[in-house]
Amino acid sequence: MSEPVAESVTDLVLSAHDITVGYGAEPVLRDLRVDLPRGRVTTIIGPNGCGKSTLVRVLSRLLRPSAGEVRLDGVPLQTFRGRQLAARLSMLPQNPLAPEGMTVGDLVARGRQPHQPWYRQWSPEDEEIAAEAMRHTGVDELAEWPLDELSGGQRQRAWIAMTLAQQTDLMILDEPTTHLDLAHAVEVLDVVVGLRRHAGKSVVLVLHDLSLAARYSDHLVVLDRGGLVVEGPPAEVMTEPMLASVFGLKAHVFPDPVAGLPTVVPASHA
Repeated sequence: MSEPVAESVTDLVLSAHDITVGYGAEPVLRDLRVDLPRGRVTTIIGPNGCGKSTLVRVLSRLLRPSAGEVRLDGVPLQTFRGRQLAARLSMLPQNPLAPEGMTVGDLVARGRQPHQPWYRQWSPEDEEIAAEAMRHTGVDELAEWPLDELSGGQRQRAWIAMTLAQQTDLMILDEPTTHLDLAHAVEVLDVVVGLRRHAGKSVVLVLHDLSLAARYSDHLVVLDRGGLVVEGPPAEVMTEPMLASVFGLKAHVFPDPVAGLPTVVPASHA
């Protein structure tokens, strides 16, 4: 079966049209539309319970909306077969699990499965792609190490290497810095931005740290109460009125002196 063909090529890699979805009677997202630009790092932010993780599950076809549709390169997501989609879009969920004792090399090799036909399970090309993914994420020297012996930052880079080995143009990472200290979070996000800059990937993130979201993103999507509040460049989106309205946070926002990117400093109530 041939892959679906988009009617037109746009600057959007992924778009959600009038999405409504929920786990019970009350929708978590209602009539939501978002457009994610191609070749950029897009970060989804919002208060707890606003639907961030639900949205990325819908965007990656892990959750089917009750209304609306998601389009990948202009093609409805539901028209792709499983392997076709896995060759185009990769998803790294929160707190991914691997079998006990699995090594970094074995984990990264799993990223090649969507590209392996039934008559060929492994090839020199797969070997080189997996090795390059480990080199790119800085875990090549850890290939023989079990995942459970790594630090949090190393383990997360290994999972990103597996996602990179999948060789998709679009990568979706749901809270990749969860449970990491600031140094390891920056380490992981540096890798993510490198994928956009040097490999031309489109990346979608969910982050909680607002300053990191502003610093590492080209495009921000702000959700609240199951709907879109605003989306656009960080300098336009990350404002003091938005933080007060959406997060209930009184804060100062100013450009940092080096890169000019928005920095969020909570105001003291003392």
